[in-house]
Amino acid sequence: MKKIAKAELKDFLDEKAAFYEQPKFIETDPIQIPHLYSTKEDIEISGFLTATISWGNRKSILTNAHKLMNLLGNTPYDFVMNHTEEDIEKLNGFVHRTFNHNDLSYFIIALRNLYQNYGDMEAFYTRYADKENLQHAIHEFKKEFFSLPHPARTQKHVSDPLKNSAAKRINMFLRWMVRNKKAGVDLGIWNSISPSKLSCPLDVHSGNVARKLGLLKRKQNDGKALAELDNNLRILDPIDPVKYDYALFGLGVFEKF
Repeated sequence: MKKIAKAELKDFLDEKAAFYEQPKFIETDPIQIPHLYSTKEDIEISGFLTATISWGNRKSILTNAHKLMNLLGNTPYDFVMNHTEEDIEKLNGFVHRTFNHNDLSYFIIALRNLYQNYGDMEAFYTRYADKENLQHAIHEFKKEFFSLPHPARTQKHVSDPLKNSAAKRINMFLRWMVRNKKAGVDLGIWNSISPSKLSCPLDVHSGNVARKLGLLKRKQNDGKALAELDNNLRILDPIDPVKYDYALFGLGVFEKF
């Protein structure tokens, strides 16, 4: 990180993070989907499925995420745990970019398997969380998630940080679940994992802004870049480093920084 003004940079990013982490942020963000629900399991499942399709045009993401929840009867946990073959057939025709109804059908089956074996998603991630971060836990999650017979193509929809992926979407999902809800944006329903272990949902916008600010030198938005960015964000705030995702994203998307 550029020495110049670590304190000045921290003040700037703290101010931007606080500015963007406001309830109005929800209006244009996929996080609005898990905010529709009140029970832990519904929040987890709706959040995970929404994060999975969160790439591409934001309007399209929101349209398809709402459509997906409607297909699940707006009771995602009940659908996952109690679906019949007929229910699965009703998912036919769903598509978001390369994520189609075959992928969705497997996701529903895999989620039921996960809940039957671990109780909920928080319990799984807590079991495999490292002292420093959740990247190994994401790797283990992918292994467990695809432990049932599945279409090979479906694996690409869950990233693996140990294969040098930045795993943007699943890191975003984890931010939603873990970070404190006091600002009214993240949901903060997982109490057994510290926000200090979260990694920034690194994408084109946050990556470009991070480079301009001297927080990131690596040119690709991959796992190595994520490790570099995480390290620098933890210098700025070791307790809640991923609050800066709001600053980096907001500066990139809304301010064209």
